[in-house]
Amino acid sequence: MTDKELTDPHAGAKDIEDHIGPDATLLIVDDDGPFLRRLARAMETRGFAVDTAESVAEGVAKSKTNPPKYAVVDLRLGDGNGLDVIEAIRQRRDDTHIVVLTGYGNIATAVTAVKLGALDYLAKPADADDVYSALTQRPGEKAEVPENPMSADRVRWEHIQRVYEMCERNVSETARRLNMHRRTLQRILAKRAPK
Repeated sequence: MTDKELTDPHAGAKDIEDHIGPDATLLIVDDDGPFLRRLARAMETRGFAVDTAESVAEGVAKSKTNPPKYAVVDLRLGDGNGLDVIEAIRQRRDDTHIVVLTGYGNIATAVTAVKLGALDYLAKPADADDVYSALTQRPGEKAEVPENPMSADRVRWEHIQRVYEMCERNVSETARRLNMHRRTLQRILAKRAPK
């Protein structure tokens, strides 16, 4: 995040109230400590009352004791899956605005998170402006079209990842469904996501 992102883009308490509302509690769950601290600072400057967690266990515990109005949850955490945090929040509060952060092109899991009640998902690394926009998006508002959409190679890779997740990470079954040789699929899965 840049210094520009850490400054408050919305001047005035009334403007913050209009965007965030009277309950400004925000829980950020991410196991990347430096990213977590930068995002927490940036969200505080935008008017949120931020609490953080670096694990699924800590996120679930904080969700049970003080369910937030807003949440930013990373899907892949060191001790499990961020979906457990989303479920814990939804058990206590159904009006929480949840945004999911996902890396590794794991769109299938992000779609599951949206079905569980997340408003949106963002690919990591996401900047503070994108997170703020996703959190404060009103029902019916449309997200802006990205300046740099995914390449065709990336879309193909995402599709393969989605099918792989649907097949519960079974390489043989995924290869059969994609009509692809198993070794070819293993090579694709072993590579990083294309840009």
